[in-house]
Amino acid sequence: MYLDHFKFKDPPFTLTPNVDFYCQLKAHQEALNTILFCLNSGEGFIKIIGEVGSGKTLLCRKLLNCLGEDFVTAYIPNPDLGPMELRKAVARELGINPIQCNDPNEVLAMINARLVELHTAGKQVVLLLDEAQAIPLESLEAIRLLTNLETEKTKLLQVVLFGQPELDAHLSQPHIRQLKQRITFSYYLSLMTRQELDLYISHRLTVAGHEAGEIFTQKARNFLFRKSGGVPRIVNILCHKALLLAFGRGETLITRKMIELASKDSEFGGTADFYPSRLLWTAVWLSLGMGFVLLLLS
Repeated sequence: MYLDHFKFKDPPFTLTPNVDFYCQLKAHQEALNTILFCLNSGEGFIKIIGEVGSGKTLLCRKLLNCLGEDFVTAYIPNPDLGPMELRKAVARELGINPIQCNDPNEVLAMINARLVELHTAGKQVVLLLDEAQAIPLESLEAIRLLTNLETEKTKLLQVVLFGQPELDAHLSQPHIRQLKQRITFSYYLSLMTRQELDLYISHRLTVAGHEAGEIFTQKARNFLFRKSGGVPRIVNILCHKALLLAFGRGETLITRKMIELASKDSEFGGTADFYPSRLLWTAVWLSLGMGFVLLLLS
């Protein structure tokens, strides 16, 4: 709606994890470098923990784009699956069709054969599990058994877990302590600092096509950081709503008041409604209506 108004080629603050908008924030880049180092070193299990909205999925997508031709990836974005369903999901990602097979050992044997085949071809296989805190405990044990597949010198499957802090609680259960012991590297994804917020906003606006001049005032950015706590998802939501409000008023500068109105329109209890509700829509349409009336009277 506001792309032409601000001369954007793309919406700068969508919630879609578009890797074109990946910003090299300190924590994100350190996490990415850690994962890449571990994968190239042949480490078995890697764990990335981050709060809700901290950018874990975008980081996961960025990792997929960074891995070269020597890697084969199995990406499971929603691992809330039972052990059998999880094994079949991994098999499908590796190019196996296990639809007619209901024997767990047989599916495991199919996966093992495929891993050996890929290893012989000089490929490293990486299993990426997003939202890993949702994995049932019995399925975590199934993942551990998958990582038992190895040659005398190397693992046939490496695993990267992306999850919320609740994942640590799952891994602390006594009966899956064997899996926890296999996690060789962990990284906690910290939130943005005040200085990084400026970098983040500037980066996304530039990628969206903004060429010159400030759009967010200093006071607007200060208030944005206070209300978002440095959570990228919340920053995106508030910025999107503020841009929408500015468009409705025919303005091109985002003020503290606009961020305040966007914040009042949102409920951040760990998640937020991305789409403007009645409060913000009323302000937008009143602004557009007043502009239309003034046009008729001129």
